[in-house]
Amino acid sequence: MAQRLLFIYNPHSGQGKIKAHLSDIIDIMIKAGFEVTVYVTQAKSDAVGRVAESAAQFDRIVVSGGDGTLDEAVTGLMQAGVKMPIGYIPSGSTNDFASSVGISTDMTAAAKVAVGDTVFPCDAGGFNEDYFVYVAAFGLFTEASYATSQEMKNMLGHAAYILEGVKQLAEIPAYRMQVEHDGNVIYGEFVYGMVTNSISIGGIKGLIAEDVGLSDGLFEVTLIKMPRNPIELSEILAFFTNFNRDTELVYSFQTRKVRFTSEQQVPWTLDGEFGGEHEIVTIKNLPEAMGILI
Repeated sequence: MAQRLLFIYNPHSGQGKIKAHLSDIIDIMIKAGFEVTVYVTQAKSDAVGRVAESAAQFDRIVVSGGDGTLDEAVTGLMQAGVKMPIGYIPSGSTNDFASSVGISTDMTAAAKVAVGDTVFPCDAGGFNEDYFVYVAAFGLFTEASYATSQEMKNMLGHAAYILEGVKQLAEIPAYRMQVEHDGNVIYGEFVYGMVTNSISIGGIKGLIAEDVGLSDGLFEVTLIKMPRNPIELSEILAFFTNFNRDTELVYSFQTRKVRFTSEQQVPWTLDGEFGGEHEIVTIKNLPEAMGILI
């Protein structure tokens, strides 16, 4: 009896380029012995509900879209309490996660991997009552990822995020926070913070200084302090462009669990999508919670 496969794709990611490959992708799935059900996402977070409701009826889920679409599928599986292999056919603007695990951006090549048998057990993240795949972040530039229109992302790719982010430099928002991890407490005003399990962030490799292991049970945390003058601002920009690692404006550490407490509502992004505004955030590493086909 053929195994059942749910194929979910976002038709708007990456200029909708998947449309030209759909026939080949589905043919690859059928030839691999799967009975294929296709679902086209209709709105933001649509894949979460679809996966949560129907995951138990399938043997495999394959997702195509950007990192946000993959996030939705993983969140749906977590909500359903179902663990099964996920195939990923990247078609977004930056595809950070695919780059980190070595999944090809050639869609037919990725489809062949998605119906294969090599499963990589990868850590995921718990974010209060929500989940994420590879990055939870707040502050400078993060709003750009969900404020930038899909049309702008399609036209300019990674440059669209930078252009949107530069608009925020005139009035840099800072968040006074207490950050707790492993018995340590950090107090400060931060313009940016990210908790990551990825080699690439925003299409840029090398932002994470520590050795990154995607299944080591640890997150990499980076916090950028509020600049007090133009010189310090230039140091921060140099850090983001990977020209300067020697700065006291950046905290970085690895941890299994971290808690952020602020007196104000702080907007967060999860895998590039809006994750709500929160005064208290607890982030936990969920060891090997995802099975990604590679």
